Amino acid sequence: MLREIVTIDEELCDGCGRCVPACAEGALRIVNGKARLVADRLCDGMGACLGHCPKGAIKIEYREADAFDEAAVAAAMPYPAHRREVDSGPGDRSPAMPPVCGNDLAQQAGGCPGSRLRMLEAAPAAPGSGCGGAALSAEAPASALRHWPVQLRLLPATAPVLRGCRLLVSADCVPFAYAGFHGDLLAGRAVVIACPKLDDTRGYVEKLAQMIQVNQPRDITVAHMEVPCCNGILMAVLEARALSESDVPVHDVVISVDGRVLRRRSLSDENVEVC
Repeated sequence: MLREIVTIDEELCDGCGRCVPACAEGALRIVNGKARLVADRLCDGMGACLGHCPKGAIKIEYREADAFDEAAVAAAMPYPAHRREVDSGPGDRSPAMPPVCGNDLAQQAGGCPGSRLRMLEAAPAAPGSGCGGAALSAEAPASALRHWPVQLRLLPATAPVLRGCRLLVSADCVPFAYAGFHGDLLAGRAVVIACPKLDDTRGYVEKLAQMIQVNQPRDITVAHMEVPCCNGILMAVLEARALSESDVPVHDVVISVDGRVLRRRSLSDENVEVC
């Protein structure tokens, strides 16, 4: 049918992701650093996303497209933002659950506001507190994180924080095992995290290669656990470096399950241990 529907100019789009949470139907997502219309049937053509694009890359066009399908929207986003109530039984009206950011379908539809790109300011160290609220004897160190999101799937390859950066590619478990993560590894670096064992890693090599090609990082530090399966994240970075035909230095840091640094080495020069 002929109807109004959004169109995205890839040349203008910088992958900032501001349009994604603006679409209540989850019709938009970031793919390979660019905003994409997931499916015609998910777009109502109302253009709520237009005003959120700082580059003016989104417009409304009149063309042949599948009809807008509310059932398809509900299927792609089990708890859509526009649904305020659900029937849970005769005579019972209960509040609907909020969007589940970790749900695969919700992620595919791009319906998670938590993935919006943000730059973070340094925060002063603050007294720590236990689970019961009692203050600890020592102050908690300030976070060295300077951007959000950090998950490899969510951070656009074109994010400004990556340009000419020192890049840290970390396995998910490293920050939990290694107490010195922020001060030793994260400080002064942009970071992406992934799990080579539990993630569907298809596309990780391509995403990392694009990050390298577009941003020309000064170096890449790969931090992973000592367990064999975790070595996959290092292999992905090395494959991405080869794919991008880059000679960026890659440094390997291995953490033990009890939180010790087992090894630091440069894969550009095996005789130099740097991180």
